[in-house]
Amino acid sequence: MSEVYLVKYITNLNRHVRLPFKVSTLVHFARGSSVTLRFCVNTCRRPLIHILSDGVWQQPVSACLMSTRSQRKRLPSAFPVLDESLKPIHNSVFEANLKNSQACQQRYSELMKKVKMGGGENAVKRHTQRNKKMLVTDRLCMLFDDGYYLELSPFAGMGLPYGDIPSAGCITGIGQINGLWCVFIANDATVSAGTAYPITVKKQLRAQDVAIQNRLPCVYLVDSGGAFLPLQSEIFPDKNQGGRTFYNEAIMSALKIPQVSVVCGSCTAGGAYIPTMAEETVMVHRIGTIFLGGPPLVKAATGEEVSPENLGGATLHAEVSGCVDHFALLEKEAYETTRNIISTLNFELPEEVEEVEEPLHSVEELMGLAPCDYDHSLDVKLILSRLTDGSKFQEFKARYGTTLVTGFARIYGHQVGIVASNGELTHNASLKGSHFVQLCDQRDIPLIFLQNTVPAPEQTLSHSQSELNANRLKAQASMMTAVACASVPKITLVIGGCHGSDSYAMCGRSFDPNFLFLWPNAKVSLMAPGHSAALAQEDDDVEKINKRLEKESSAFFSSGRLWDDGVILPQDTRKVNLFDHYCLNRK
Repeated sequence: MSEVYLVKYITNLNRHVRLPFKVSTLVHFARGSSVTLRFCVNTCRRPLIHILSDGVWQQPVSACLMSTRSQRKRLPSAFPVLDESLKPIHNSVFEANLKNSQACQQRYSELMKKVKMGGGENAVKRHTQRNKKMLVTDRLCMLFDDGYYLELSPFAGMGLPYGDIPSAGCITGIGQINGLWCVFIANDATVSAGTAYPITVKKQLRAQDVAIQNRLPCVYLVDSGGAFLPLQSEIFPDKNQGGRTFYNEAIMSALKIPQVSVVCGSCTAGGAYIPTMAEETVMVHRIGTIFLGGPPLVKAATGEEVSPENLGGATLHAEVSGCVDHFALLEKEAYETTRNIISTLNFELPEEVEEVEEPLHSVEELMGLAPCDYDHSLDVKLILSRLTDGSKFQEFKARYGTTLVTGFARIYGHQVGIVASNGELTHNASLKGSHFVQLCDQRDIPLIFLQNTVPAPEQTLSHSQSELNANRLKAQASMMTAVACASVPKITLVIGGCHGSDSYAMCGRSFDPNFLFLWPNAKVSLMAPGHSAALAQEDDDVEKINKRLEKESSAFFSSGRLWDDGVILPQDTRKVNLFDHYCLNRK
């Protein structure tokens, strides 16, 4: 149960207001020269509505009394420079990694090209020429500032047992509307006419999770034909399936997270609830419809023939039912109206980021630093020196637990704590990681995890080894607890292997990082291919397991099942604004 604390202090807006707890609700009552604050302490210690974008808060003006911390100038960075130039001794490993990264990039490009085609050439023609609709990418370009947005999980839906579903039938991501960061969920009607598959629902729920966790407004571009009935058992009945979308909409509304819907196509069956549960809805004339059952169902039930426009068009819902709030004659007008709606939100816009330093070393060299396997891993500081501003890094406990690198840096002007794998997660390394994570949590500094874990756990072959493993387990459990309980934003980037229990301590997917991304060379599996001998005694079984691990550990296999938020190329890690444009909660 949450407890209630009353803290009374003399009001002085020029003084720093120290809040003893992270709060989920804050109500203040003026009483002469004093203010009483009521704190409902959230037991999971999630921040209130503290959205940091480009280095400052993005939050409702009326959310709470702003701490002067957000108004004060930051301490200047005095971090030492990492002198991590490539040496001749690195050449052989670098070349092997580079060759593997080029092959991975080729695979990445092929998949991206296939995804960008949507439902195929014929489906695109039918969508644009016969149905007179804009492509979903064109819609997003009209909606967002400068036509820029960051797409999440573009490879979701590829390589599934029921076939390839490009982008899972919907595009999700983050973009700026009138300077305000927003999450978006946009159906792609060229993919099976916007039909929702199980992976579609999973992707939509993930986007809503991003909006809830980071307190971002959410925009829905709805053009859906409802659920794919042959797979209804994987879409309808369970907790985290179709109905959860509507539950999340209600919860987001209760949390005062704005939601705006644009009906730019068919909203049939379950899809009809998305616009009707949003705070404001825009509907496009002639191409937008909302109904639980379309004209064919009406004719089958009553024998009456009715047009889609008369049954559930924009005119009907704007003038008769009142289900929509804004009538748009054309799609272009709908997105202009949506931008205007966002401008009415009572949010403070983020200030522009000051000019930042680029790394001293070329980011293109990251291609040769991305390990093709664990044995080709180079010192992780080589990677850090190509990611951090000015290649500067203040290391923490540099001489202790050296298989884990921890320290402070700035990335696009944001101060972050970095936890990077540099070998096996030993007893000392785990204690070091636990200490550092708690330190960042205490100072409200976001955490970046660079994960490259060992391919397989070490076997216990002796009594002394048993004691070492037991002590390491205790230390890793301590680090897992620190990571799980840290209330600061956490972003995980898998730069190599993501295997076994070490991946949990390094903030794997199950430990709920705000975002998790993979480099194309990444491997995600219980243990790496070629290290499964301990699981089987027969050679044939070992070979079968290794073949399966080789296939299922691929970064693209993982991303196709939405086990992450996307695959990014090593040299594009800064370009995609992983650290600059993500809205990080900050106290």
